[in-house]
Amino acid sequence: MTASEPLTPESAAPPDPHRWRTLALLGIAQLMLIVDVTVVAIALPHIGADLGMDRAGITWVASLYALVFGGLMLLGGKAADVFGPRRLVIAGLTVFLGASLLAGLAPGAEVLLLARALQGVGAAAMSPAALSVIARIFPGEELPKALGIWSSLGGAGAALGVLVGGLLTSGPGWPWVFFVNVPVGLVLLIWLAVSLKPLPGSGGHLDVTGAILVTVSTTGIVFGLVSAGDRGWLDWYTLIPIAVGLVGYAAFARWIRRTAEPLIQPDMLRRPAIRNGLALIFVATALMISVFFLGSFSLQNLHRFSALETGLSFLPVAIGTILGSNIAGRLATRWGVRAIAVLGLLIAGGGLVAAATIFSMTALIIATSVAGFGVGAVFVAASVSMFSAIQPQEAGVASGALSTFHEFGAATGVSAVSSVAAAAVIAPGFAAFGQGYWFAAAVAVVAAAVGFLVLARPRRPEPAAAGA
Repeated sequence: MTASEPLTPESAAPPDPHRWRTLALLGIAQLMLIVDVTVVAIALPHIGADLGMDRAGITWVASLYALVFGGLMLLGGKAADVFGPRRLVIAGLTVFLGASLLAGLAPGAEVLLLARALQGVGAAAMSPAALSVIARIFPGEELPKALGIWSSLGGAGAALGVLVGGLLTSGPGWPWVFFVNVPVGLVLLIWLAVSLKPLPGSGGHLDVTGAILVTVSTTGIVFGLVSAGDRGWLDWYTLIPIAVGLVGYAAFARWIRRTAEPLIQPDMLRRPAIRNGLALIFVATALMISVFFLGSFSLQNLHRFSALETGLSFLPVAIGTILGSNIAGRLATRWGVRAIAVLGLLIAGGGLVAAATIFSMTALIIATSVAGFGVGAVFVAASVSMFSAIQPQEAGVASGALSTFHEFGAATGVSAVSSVAAAAVIAPGFAAFGQGYWFAAAVAVVAAAVGFLVLARPRRPEPAAAGA
């Protein structure tokens, strides 16, 4: 198999008869990781009051998990390729559960922040390894459907996190936003340890120098982008971390061309399908986080919803994302990446335009649900494009790269849309929120136009080469 051929299951062996059950188990585990990004949002005021944390400390409770998660995912994906993804799934889930228990029991701010960082370490090991398993056990015809299910977890997890966070914080208390992971995760851990079959690793050694460079660079850029949302694009807290990240990535690019066993092979990044997949996941995540960010502020500050009511209002958005992802997964093989991506972006843009112009509460929820449907389709296009151009032994690092650009998109989306709609966050008003939705709609339409010109037509008769 050449580097441009679609990913197929291991060798010529028949497909794993339990692959759909494996997808369900790994999907629930991934959902738990995604929920943990947003589940603490509602609990932050209570955490700050109980542990005596200032505003900066509370902000770190929310952002430290995402920073470590995003910074280590490429390393976690490469480790899955070297040692085998099953080991990384089990180890990562174990670390995540232990850290969740520690977070719930935290007597002070220092222990809680340590626990959040360890949660990020576990998530960065498990998430790309789990996606690597899925990419390696599903046949070419079924892979887009499986990726559709996997892709739907993003929007569903974000909405579910807000809802669960509100329910648990207002009920048994904020420690339970962490404790809830333990019984669910233990069941998953035991089941996966028994049922998940070993998949061979490529062997060799981890590129420690490359791992340090890419981790520091990714963390710097994500930190800078998150700071841009709070402090502005020209603040030193924004510029210095982004500059450090860019310099680090330049050094990383130079390093992987010189070392014998690089963290990621340079030729991977030269494949058009991989570059297209990374660009699509970046745009899709930026649009999705814009929907949640603007929707959260507009529903609470303009329409006077409670946090719990806001979480419930996001359920239609999550359902829209799930439907878009699953329908796109079923159509990807026939339609190709370009058709799915362009159509999804145009649908998302249409929903965002409606949100910008018809600002009643009902219209806002419907419009953002339509946008979620389109974004869900783009998530699938990104994954199918990515996995149409890799070999089985590259599945882990490809998953890590896809997840890293997911984090880049989320951080960029928050910082960009919060800058555009800054007036609405401070003094809620229809016009200011509308500017944010118009900006996101413009991004979607421009991305659709670029995708139509850049993305290749699907090649026949490759069964899973959905526009690679």
